[in-house]
Amino acid sequence: MSLGIRETIVLLKEHHLLKSVNVPDNTIDIFNQITYNSQTVREGALFCCKGNFKPEYLTSAKEKGAFGYVSESHLAEGSGLAEFIVTDIQKSMALLGAAFYDYPQNDLFIVAFTGTKGKTTSAYFSRGILQKSTQEKTALFSTIDRFVGSKPDQHFKSHLTTPESLDLFHDMRTAVNNGMTHLVMEVSSQAYKKNRVYNLKYDVGVFLNISPDHIGANEHPTFADYLHCKEQLLVNSKICVINAETDHLEDVYEAAKATSQPDDIYLFARKGGKKQVALPLDFEFENQSETLHGSNFTLRSISQKAKELSLDNQYELSLPGDYNESNAASAIIASGLAGAGVVNVKDSLDKILVPGRMEFVKTKNHGTVYIDYAHNYGSMKSLLAFLRKQTNAGRVIALTGSTGNKGESRRKGFGQALSEEADVAFLTADDPAFESPQAIAEEIDSYIDHDKVEVHFNMDRISAIKEAIQTSTNQDIVVLAGKGEDAYQKVDGVDTPYPTDVTVAREVVKEIEND
Repeated sequence: MSLGIRETIVLLKEHHLLKSVNVPDNTIDIFNQITYNSQTVREGALFCCKGNFKPEYLTSAKEKGAFGYVSESHLAEGSGLAEFIVTDIQKSMALLGAAFYDYPQNDLFIVAFTGTKGKTTSAYFSRGILQKSTQEKTALFSTIDRFVGSKPDQHFKSHLTTPESLDLFHDMRTAVNNGMTHLVMEVSSQAYKKNRVYNLKYDVGVFLNISPDHIGANEHPTFADYLHCKEQLLVNSKICVINAETDHLEDVYEAAKATSQPDDIYLFARKGGKKQVALPLDFEFENQSETLHGSNFTLRSISQKAKELSLDNQYELSLPGDYNESNAASAIIASGLAGAGVVNVKDSLDKILVPGRMEFVKTKNHGTVYIDYAHNYGSMKSLLAFLRKQTNAGRVIALTGSTGNKGESRRKGFGQALSEEADVAFLTADDPAFESPQAIAEEIDSYIDHDKVEVHFNMDRISAIKEAIQTSTNQDIVVLAGKGEDAYQKVDGVDTPYPTDVTVAREVVKEIEND
């Protein structure tokens, strides 16, 4: 992979990003690496000065052999290097990253999901279906995992839902080189806020839902900004699939229409569900039966363009929760648009599991422990309500926390969800970052109705899980929410190893029931 100086200049000029350029006469005109990490710089690199940049990073890059740098301002430390001064470093990185890796998106059919909840589950469903129809040539970029190939060493854990643009295009190129023909990816609102996916186009874009989340000093200043960033996925998609039960549907639909013809926009909803505006549906789905271990539902086409996809059928789902049927419906439609047929769906959907989603540990004397990634009001309320209904639990004992320095609005939502659906709450740490986990827990607690919910505080998450399970009886259920299979706690800027809620629950049950 390489990138020429002339190509760099032309790209930045075409997008009105280039303020000035200075290329010394003796500069070699080909960059053989592009990076924002000074620790990885090799000779011949183009170094991007982004984010929490410090001048010494450029000094280090220069010492290691960088040929040039991209920055929003002139830096004395870059003397002697090719200099590209731009108006927006994040947009520039996205453009140059795509070019350096030779536009891998052009070699992939890309299905992208966004939404306040359900992105990961829907992405796993879609990838599982497409793995069947593409003979295991579908990559996945999700909050949990990244699959850039079909071999075990081509699967690794994710650190961001949507990574930095240079990492994103690097992984796309890797996927293409590994023989992948399709890609399913989650796209976060922050990806658009930070221009990580600037100028990237998707073959199918799916909008699942929208509710207040990720609003705070370090994320979106307002809900309007959050909604706008979410809608950009539709603006950048050839074909749009929208859950017609989402809030703000009219606004979302208009965003899709900005760049897609109505014939390329598909609306779906639950039969009898509440549509937000009077728009005709293309698909509807209906629950037939459900248990704690899965559900059975039908998908029916309504419009002529939907009928042409031939996806009408009854489907089984191995992931419980009626709310997951909506995620599955979105995945079936998106996969159908990507070339999968009804046989591919039926042969795969009932076998797809999502790490950290509705996993459970049975006990002898302490009921059942459920582990789920539920991390906002909507997902927490849906999870607790479903489990209470399905288990007829004596008490619902819920353990949760909330992230620090982001998603501050979730704290009120957790308090509301616990008040509405839980009997006992254990408030603990969940990626506190640079905040006090006790202060976060106390903020959640301030929104809990103490006439309905018994509240306990324990900032040691492992100890809190043990306490919650020991408190339960066989008539109760314990719900561990927020982290799922996440193997780290983010504390003071450090990813601190954590054994995952699933592992902790199993160890606790083994310990207390062997006493």
